[in-house]
Amino acid sequence: MIVRKYLFGKGYRYRLHDKKLPGKPDLVLPKFNTVIFVNGCFWHGHEGCKYYVVPKTRTEWWLNKINRNKDLDLKNINKLKSDGWKVIIIFECELKDRKAEKTLNKIVKLLEANGNTYH
Repeated sequence: MIVRKYLFGKGYRYRLHDKKLPGKPDLVLPKFNTVIFVNGCFWHGHEGCKYYVVPKTRTEWWLNKINRNKDLDLKNINKLKSDGWKVIIIFECELKDRKAEKTLNKIVKLLEANGNTYH
């Protein structure tokens, strides 16, 4: 919601969760040929992040689940890129506390930039 409100306030218009695109991106900005994924740090295995802690129970099951999510993410990103989309990936930790403003400004800069994938 933070990203959605910020971009809408800046005049950007987008679609939500387009089922026709690989991975059902959180935001689709057709004018900029860009999709944005806002990933949960735990569910997408954000390495080095304090919000990604491997559970102590059923560890193998959780690691399989998270690794499967990461594999699907990579597959979807590659498909989107091959279809000509720019892909912006934001993790939830980048929207916490003082990091949020910097992250939101980075998104706007990336929308205007050239390239394919940004982390």
